[in-house]
Amino acid sequence: MLSLFWAESASIHAPLTPVAPKIDGQIDATEWAAAARIPNLRQQLPNPGADHPFRTTVLVMADAGHLYFGFICHDPDPKRIAMHTMRADDDFSGDDSVALVLDTFGDARTGYLFRINAAGARQDGLIANLVDEPSLDWTGLWDARTGRFPGGWMAEIVIPSRTLNFTRGLPHWGLNFERHIARERLFLNWANTRRDAFFVDLSRAGRLTGLDFVKAGRGLELIPYALGRRLENFGKGPAAQQSTVGLDANYRLSPDLNLSVTANTDFAETEVDLRQNNTTRFPLFFPERRAFFLEGSNQFEFGLGLATLFQPFFTRRVGLVDGRPAPIDYGVRLLGRSGRVNVGAMHVETRPIPGRDRTQLSAGRLSYDLKPEVRLGAIFTNGSPDGSANNPLGGVDAVWRTSQFRQNRNLAIGGWALRSGGNGYGVTVDYPNDRFWSRTQIHHFGPGLDAAIGFLPRPGVTSYRSENWFQPRPGAQSRWRFVRQAFYGYQARAVVNARGQTETWGVELSPLSWEFQTGDMIEFSIHPQQEFLPVPFEIAPGLTIPTGRYPFRRWKASALSSRFRRWRASGEFVNGGFYSGQLLETTAALDFNAPDGRWQIQFSQNQNFGRLAEGNFLQRLWLSRLVLSPTPYFSLTSLIQYDSAGSNVGGNTRLQWMIRPGRELIFVWNRGWRQLRRSREDLTLLPESEALILKMRWTFRY
Repeated sequence: MLSLFWAESASIHAPLTPVAPKIDGQIDATEWAAAARIPNLRQQLPNPGADHPFRTTVLVMADAGHLYFGFICHDPDPKRIAMHTMRADDDFSGDDSVALVLDTFGDARTGYLFRINAAGARQDGLIANLVDEPSLDWTGLWDARTGRFPGGWMAEIVIPSRTLNFTRGLPHWGLNFERHIARERLFLNWANTRRDAFFVDLSRAGRLTGLDFVKAGRGLELIPYALGRRLENFGKGPAAQQSTVGLDANYRLSPDLNLSVTANTDFAETEVDLRQNNTTRFPLFFPERRAFFLEGSNQFEFGLGLATLFQPFFTRRVGLVDGRPAPIDYGVRLLGRSGRVNVGAMHVETRPIPGRDRTQLSAGRLSYDLKPEVRLGAIFTNGSPDGSANNPLGGVDAVWRTSQFRQNRNLAIGGWALRSGGNGYGVTVDYPNDRFWSRTQIHHFGPGLDAAIGFLPRPGVTSYRSENWFQPRPGAQSRWRFVRQAFYGYQARAVVNARGQTETWGVELSPLSWEFQTGDMIEFSIHPQQEFLPVPFEIAPGLTIPTGRYPFRRWKASALSSRFRRWRASGEFVNGGFYSGQLLETTAALDFNAPDGRWQIQFSQNQNFGRLAEGNFLQRLWLSRLVLSPTPYFSLTSLIQYDSAGSNVGGNTRLQWMIRPGRELIFVWNRGWRQLRRSREDLTLLPESEALILKMRWTFRY
């Protein structure tokens, strides 16, 4: 008989199962006979603790090498269970899904997220200091299946203990469960049902006990790959064929400390970047997508709330020089924890490329949990992507975070300081709660500060930012009950250069921003702002805005349909003054998702129409994407992007077949065309380049 356990105590004991269940999406009472049971999850949003008809039973058990979780999801109207995608790591916000988080270090800060939707598609990620923004780019080795029964759906999840870094001897791990019912936009939770409790806030997680028998195995993992590639640059010589092999290896030095080595690293399976229009004079931020650099990326988190303002270690700078790939000969990475100390270290050597020497790039990160609420840290980097200098960087940071401020509110305060040619320092105060949300930041990036393997778009400035939002939820008896949540507030920012000149200031005022009960959203905001150009700014080829001070006002209107809908549309219009003239920015997207989640199609466009005293400019981005996923383990994605700035079209087609977890076959076809003439009347495209890539990757664990 299944043992009973009530979620109110937020603690569950994982019994040892003598027989591993078959992971097929059908929970068999005999196979799960040893499991502990949570008989139901409670409503968190929109009405914490309120009754609901979506009874959810959770089963938990383990053996020496695996953790097993089962979900039985009852639904009063099973025909309305939402499934939009079968593609791994896709957008699940419009899908019925279940999820769990694990805190395997017991630090209430770092952990793992595992989610599966009703179609069987998987999503996983790493949790760092942030309580509401996990990194979903990490991919672990685990398996899951879903199935239907007359009254709803069910899911089975198995997580090998070798997939997790964990501290042996802990009395318990952190654990929480969630279920999302998309059509109602209803969230059910186990450990904490307060509105201010983010699901990935591990400080509010429940407890999972009884894992003393779980082992990490020998800790050796070998992942060889073989690859064939055909490259052609049309009109620049014959096509070239290449074949190569490489190896990733992981060795667990201890249950909570992992050493990884990569040799002749290849990133053929990495998705291409989505192109962006740029109307600023600063570089754009593109997120990391390469697997070797994503795993353990949460260990290198620095400061609090820096995000795209500044990253002292930005792995996109490794293996890329001026946008060109610099092949990686080898890399070594150490990740994990020892007692209260968290460790992250990486060293990479890249090959020389024409005009650039061989490079050695290193980064190290240590943090110490002084108290459950306080983490102290240090970071060090050395090297330059172009091999021109060592360029050492060193810094320290501290973060205090609690979910018990004023009894049950979230509050975080973080500060940092570092030096690399120049000094930098800053402080952030976050109050991220449901009814009131606030953030205040002051960051100084001194003249000469050079984060060679970091991301710093605006060096030599001091940045001031403040955001404050009142976010009421009208009650069922309110005349505004059709609104799920309203957002009223402002975002203000100012950037002052080293001469004391205010280069940027602006305020975004939002008198209208509503999320409806249906999940649709509308927003209107006003943006008074001012830009000072200390040097001329070339915004488009041949079009330069002279130095000077430019005050102007802009406005934005946007609408977004619910992610639950089959047809989903969004639109945004930003118009008004811009430097010496006017700028209209339009963004629109239209998606369709098949009812069974097996295919999706998307069209989007972003166009900027600028009319300035110095001349006119036009920027266009067009994108189309087709995704075919007959099963959660096989997907074919075709992406086509047109960029008017480069007058070219890029096509990327990826076939990814997971034969079984850890064994993959990947085919990639990249094709580029360039526009013969920069003319709307002549759309002739000439082939520019082509790459055909076939890669097989296999994982062996010991």
